[in-house]
Amino acid sequence: MLGPAVGRKLAGFARPGRAGARISGRSDAQAAHTSHLSAHASPGPTLFSARPPRRKSVSPSKSTGNAKANAANQNATKANIAKANIIASGAVLWRKSPTDPDSLEVALVHRPRYDDWSFPKGKLERDETVVLASVREVREETGFDCRLGRHLTRVTYPVTGHRKLKRVDYWAAEVTGGGFTPNKEVDELLWLPSSLALDQLSYPMDRRVLRSFLRHPVDTSTMLLVRHARAGRSERYRGDDTQRPLDKLGRQQAQALVPQLLAFGATHVHSADRTRCVQTVQRLADALDVSIKLEPLLSEEGYANDRDAGRARACKIAQKDGVRVVCSQGKVIPDLMQWWADRDGVELPPARNRKGSMWVLSLRNGRLITADHIDSPLPPEYSGKSE
Repeated sequence: MLGPAVGRKLAGFARPGRAGARISGRSDAQAAHTSHLSAHASPGPTLFSARPPRRKSVSPSKSTGNAKANAANQNATKANIAKANIIASGAVLWRKSPTDPDSLEVALVHRPRYDDWSFPKGKLERDETVVLASVREVREETGFDCRLGRHLTRVTYPVTGHRKLKRVDYWAAEVTGGGFTPNKEVDELLWLPSSLALDQLSYPMDRRVLRSFLRHPVDTSTMLLVRHARAGRSERYRGDDTQRPLDKLGRQQAQALVPQLLAFGATHVHSADRTRCVQTVQRLADALDVSIKLEPLLSEEGYANDRDAGRARACKIAQKDGVRVVCSQGKVIPDLMQWWADRDGVELPPARNRKGSMWVLSLRNGRLITADHIDSPLPPEYSGKSE
């Protein structure tokens, strides 16, 4: 068996159909750069998993001191995240092995500027979300199209030579098309099984990202649960409240949701039978050229009348083929998510459930594996307080 040092050198020369596939724009391989970055890795405010971290037992005499130390560390990490003035996004791009469909490979990119092996990532463009930036960076650096899955982690680290902190959100991303062409940022792309990728990566930070990727299955189904966009205030609307439409900002939210939902591979659209819910996903349905399936059991009234039926309907939708988008209301989604999480042993983080926000649910055999909450793609002041 090869030792770690030898394995690192040989991984770059892996042959297609064996340990990995190398796609190169250079004639000779270069040694991977191994300088380390100090980094703070965290799951981010919207990520949670089905397995809460283990807690080590401590003696009563040490508990107070440990609690203070842990609080200090958490505050330091939160401060670093809050102070980050460079916001970026990236992905662990993966595919099923061409020679073994039961095995997965991840893509590593070589950046000639730094002579390192890492994952595709980059800074957000003006008014861009982390979701859309992740898809764009994958396409620009690798040439591949992808479908996002679960959020993996968030890392924050100092930028060498600058008094700045960089924050990067990472997603699992499955290849859906395209192909690699060397470019000014990336001259080589290497497909490797995860065991070899861990050794090939240049930075400990990226190895932590890959371990987050490996923590749960990635070959899962996805359901997107969306709260309707802003629709003014109910007390100011004259008429049947079931027909209350989106207001101007709500229409902007609905438009901004389209690329967000498409980034996760949306294929089918469902909606509570309320005008504001239907209008929230109508532009997505138009983009997909599909009709919207109305879901009376997932309106506030329908759900309140029979929660068991509403929950059963949501689970049935989640088990259908494709990526299902379901638009519902503010008094349905939190209760439904808490029930689902309790049933399948998932710990939910705090989520403000703003209008235009969504849950990305990753499921396997009908069981919830992970869920990520993503706020409205528009600024917070657009969220409003009305129902």
